[in-house]
Amino acid sequence: MTEHITPYGFGTTVALPFERAVVRTKEELAREGFGVLSEIDVAATLKKKLDVDFPQYVILGACNPPLAHRALTMEREIGLLLPCNVIVYTDAAGSKSTISIMDPEAALSLTGNDAIAPLAREVGERLRRVVDALDRAG
Repeated sequence: MTEHITPYGFGTTVALPFERAVVRTKEELAREGFGVLSEIDVAATLKKKLDVDFPQYVILGACNPPLAHRALTMEREIGLLLPCNVIVYTDAAGSKSTISIMDPEAALSLTGNDAIAPLAREVGERLRRVVDALDRAG
């Protein structure tokens, strides 16, 4: 079941180890037409830049090209709010993973452009289906 984790994101926690949760997240994003444009390994970056240990944590930049094109056509500056960020991180034991997704309705409301609301809602529906599918799988 999709849960609101913050006012700006929603997600779920699943009984999958980190690596499997990342793979499943990418698979479910693809089923909804999203590709992953970027992948940031936060733990590796913090180790390299600050020499600190941090639990497994990845930020995926997810994009659905037709939807992104529609958004960019409506408002050129909306690229500042793209792509949709998806995070996957593990619990201390490494047996469960949390997947959270930026709420596009919350993010795109920053534009103040009411014409974007239906598009934001459509993107949100697709991303909630991703989370629901992950919840069923995990």
